[in-house]
Amino acid sequence: MDIQQLITVRQKFAAPECENSEKSVRAGLNKVGSHFQPGTRIAIACGSRGIANVGRVVKATVAFLRDSGVDPYIVPAMGSHGGATAQGQQTILADNGITQEIVGAPVISGMEVVDLGTSRLGNRVFMDRSAYEADGVVLINRIKPHTDFHGRYESGLVKMGVIGLGNHAAALELHSYGVAGLRDHIPASFELIVATGKIIAGIGVVENAYDQTATVEVIAGKDIMKKEPELLDYARLNMPSLPVGDIDVLVVDRLGKEISGTGLDSNIIGRIRIRGQEEPASPRIKNIVVTDVTPASHGNALGIGLADVITRKLFDKIDFEVMRVNVQASLFLERSKVPFVAATDVEAFTLALKASGRIVAGRERVVRIRDTLHLVEVQVSKAILDDIRDKVEILRGPEDIFDERGELKPL
Repeated sequence: MDIQQLITVRQKFAAPECENSEKSVRAGLNKVGSHFQPGTRIAIACGSRGIANVGRVVKATVAFLRDSGVDPYIVPAMGSHGGATAQGQQTILADNGITQEIVGAPVISGMEVVDLGTSRLGNRVFMDRSAYEADGVVLINRIKPHTDFHGRYESGLVKMGVIGLGNHAAALELHSYGVAGLRDHIPASFELIVATGKIIAGIGVVENAYDQTATVEVIAGKDIMKKEPELLDYARLNMPSLPVGDIDVLVVDRLGKEISGTGLDSNIIGRIRIRGQEEPASPRIKNIVVTDVTPASHGNALGIGLADVITRKLFDKIDFEVMRVNVQASLFLERSKVPFVAATDVEAFTLALKASGRIVAGRERVVRIRDTLHLVEVQVSKAILDDIRDKVEILRGPEDIFDERGELKPL
């Protein structure tokens, strides 16, 4: 079989699913409803991730607050994303379907912050001024394993409350401590934020391996630090994965900021690339090819440093100024280094395969995925299929994955 021909298979994962996100939001908010007094103003904090059903969750939150006599508005809570500009962050929200026309509340985007003081670990703590001047804040975010570190709190409500709502100032402050700033200083900072009484509630979304909403949990602000680790454990149980642990070449059609903060989810590809951090034991991938970046990333191709080969198509879409702001905030330089740039998709693939060493013809271990968030339908070489035939559903193929121009056909 030609190595440029792959077989499309469907992986099977557990799939808990929330039947009605709006109902879950209303029921949960009703339990903390005594905090929503008529005539008050409540800021709803929304981030930059492409969360399944996020528009429905935000819209339901707005509707509940309006029914309670509250005046709600949306504030971006995404640290230095969007080029660390108010317009850039408002654009990202719009890309995720969060606009006044869609969710029913105005978006107030700004980068000015209020200095809340010093955490017990000595770092400065900030909050977006528009959020701080509200009578209360509701955080909305997906809870999942982080791509930079592992700890009791990773990617979720706590991190959003500290770095997301702290804008560029908080991103610079916390990342200046390295990984410890994320693992240790974020929880210490959130303790100070909760003490202000501003965080009324958090709405935590956990997704299943099919990129569907598994559960929506509304948590009172004072209980977020207790409840979030339970939801993080639940998220770990429902993460997707690559079909095998040993791969010669992984082809990724696209990276993107709405897919993962690092463009490529390090938990999926087994590469962290942060100096001083131990690399995961699995999966073991010799070479990674990435061919494109999502439009919603607006040129921020952070994560290309996790790849070995990229394409000219991807390179030409990079907005180095937007990416610079993000990289200077995180300080994880390895992840922004530009890999070898190939002219076409097929050239990138061919180079990566050759760089994987001498492989017996027909035993090449190749996997192709759309991105690191969508892993249900993937394409694999015959050698991979031989290992997983009893664990997957074969959909079609083998078939050519490149067209006559040397570009990948749609997956």
